[in-house]
Amino acid sequence: MIATLARIARCGAWLCAGLAALATAPAAADYPDKPIRLVVPFPAGGGADALARTIMPRVAQELGTTIVIDNRPGAGGNVGAEYVARAAPDGHTLLYGTNGTHAINRSLYARQGFDAVRDFAPVSRMTQIAALLVVHPSVAARSVVDLVDYAKAQPGKVFFASAGNGTTSHLAGELFKTAAGIDIVHVPYRGGALAAADLAGGQVQMMIDVMPNVLPLATGGKLRALGVTTSARVPAAPEIPTIAESGLPGFEVSAWDGIFVPAGTPAVVVDRLNAAIRQALADPKVREALVARGAQPVSSTPDELARHVDAESEKWARVVRQSGAKID
Repeated sequence: MIATLARIARCGAWLCAGLAALATAPAAADYPDKPIRLVVPFPAGGGADALARTIMPRVAQELGTTIVIDNRPGAGGNVGAEYVARAAPDGHTLLYGTNGTHAINRSLYARQGFDAVRDFAPVSRMTQIAALLVVHPSVAARSVVDLVDYAKAQPGKVFFASAGNGTTSHLAGELFKTAAGIDIVHVPYRGGALAAADLAGGQVQMMIDVMPNVLPLATGGKLRALGVTTSARVPAAPEIPTIAESGLPGFEVSAWDGIFVPAGTPAVVVDRLNAAIRQALADPKVREALVARGAQPVSSTPDELARHVDAESEKWARVVRQSGAKID
């Protein structure tokens, strides 16, 4: 009797699974059947927002739909990421994830409100992003060495801005502080755009932030660029030396971004999105626009993005420990 009941239960489970698959298949095959929302968990006007708005119109063209950018900043990207983690897993709500939301914050925040691995399905990487060390033009420094000497001459009186506690710009500044052996003071802002604006206005003296956010200000003369954080010079500004070649050998920091969807999103939807992102990043016009902003196009498979998240989580955990940063 018990065996018979077990067989009936198994048959019932198989029937339910089959019906669920039948229900999902048409919806997935018709994807997308309405506009898509891309949550950018950072303020409008910043580097992340600029990159998303550069790439996603081409992705939307590939998908034959509209992609609406929804800026939901807060807690270093955690607010927007948590929103997507709780969204329906149907491919119509996407997350613009970064090394902040999926690597740094896992070690920095005591509570994120979501699990960066369990609650998301990776879709594709999009770019690798260089950061740029910039100063206000009033600062008497025209090189990294000059800036180090300038800071050593007035300990505790040089202020460096960041996009917020625990962001790439914050940790890059802390690494620079340690590597150079200088005493500079961190001033966190609610996003890179606000930080860059105050730096351009002279309220703070320096900042290391992603190039899409600060390179236009440096090109326009509102800031002075001293060095890029990558191991090699950036094609968008080959005249700017690396920080490593400018007196701090081994200094290297870069950011990255990618698209994630809620866990449980059908594989066929993930594959459709992945293909559209790959096509967008292969477009010469999109690539040219990204490179001009200091970002290198880097597409990937979902599995490659998953492995990248694992590796980056370990890397940034070490950086967070070294910086001593922690947010409850």
